[in-house]
Amino acid sequence: MMNKLLQWLNAHALTVAIIVGALGYGVFRIGKPLLPPLIFMMLFFTFCKVNPLDLRLHKWHWIALACQLLLAVSSYFLTLKIGKIWHGNDEALRVIGQSVMLCFIMPTATAAPIIAGKLGGSIQNLTTFTLLSNFATAIVVPLFFPIVNPMADMSFFQAFLIILRKVGPLLMGPFVAAWFLRLVYEAYWRQKGEPKVFALNRKWAQLPFYIWTCTIIILTGDMTDTLVHGEYSWWTLVLILAIACITCALQFVLGWYIGQGAPATSHGMDYQDVVINPATAPTTPSGISRVTAGQALGQKNTTLAIWMAQTYLMPLVGLAPALYMIVQNFFNSWQLSQAAKGIKR
Repeated sequence: MMNKLLQWLNAHALTVAIIVGALGYGVFRIGKPLLPPLIFMMLFFTFCKVNPLDLRLHKWHWIALACQLLLAVSSYFLTLKIGKIWHGNDEALRVIGQSVMLCFIMPTATAAPIIAGKLGGSIQNLTTFTLLSNFATAIVVPLFFPIVNPMADMSFFQAFLIILRKVGPLLMGPFVAAWFLRLVYEAYWRQKGEPKVFALNRKWAQLPFYIWTCTIIILTGDMTDTLVHGEYSWWTLVLILAIACITCALQFVLGWYIGQGAPATSHGMDYQDVVINPATAPTTPSGISRVTAGQALGQKNTTLAIWMAQTYLMPLVGLAPALYMIVQNFFNSWQLSQAAKGIKR
């Protein structure tokens, strides 16, 4: 009975976390200061599974990055063009256009390798893309956002440094710490005359996922508080929710096709780690890359996006990444539950 309960929780943990965070938002939002150390620990244990020598750029990385940036730019101008043909309200069009654009331009979430690993994707390949996506966003956003919103009065260099300061420590800090631990461990055993390859103890393998579940509770609590106390119409909320749902689904599906059409030639050692159900884990290069690229394009760094909206864009646009976060985690929970049932996508 207990084992079945644990299996059910493992498959539906993200959904439970969202519901708990939303219902208890008044309490859990207080835990927001805990997010940086929780994310650091989560990434540290995740990167302990990654051998830096396995991090290589592949064809699908560049295709996915190009799609991320091109969709962001083209969707903004296309939305404005269509809106003007229909004689829409200028301010409403800007909110819609900026919301769509932000949902596309958001970089890959630092937690994406965790979900990809449980679904049978390559943690190493997704870690490479996460670094690439976040760095590219740090360059493109300061160049493009002042065009979208001319009121933004921050220079490119200032914005670039601020974005790197927000992303860098939480992304590179755990990576460097895990790499240093690996080097020290392997150097110690070489000195002893017993060469050993560093590997995370299997007892700790699931820890990043459970830490991520805790962060989802806090993040959902904070987002719910924003939604409850924000000043906007219900029509605006429904419209932006529709944008979040459509852009999320589109990017996951597009990522699947990119990964399947341009599979990686290598995935690294122990790339799948502990999957939620080995029977559903892909075994072919195209299947592994399909899962990996889907998470790369679909699972976004919404926390960074909310800051970008508050800094550069119209205030209402911050709702888009907040709602996207909820949508993507419901979708991830659905993927995990499907895998647990033995259903292959």
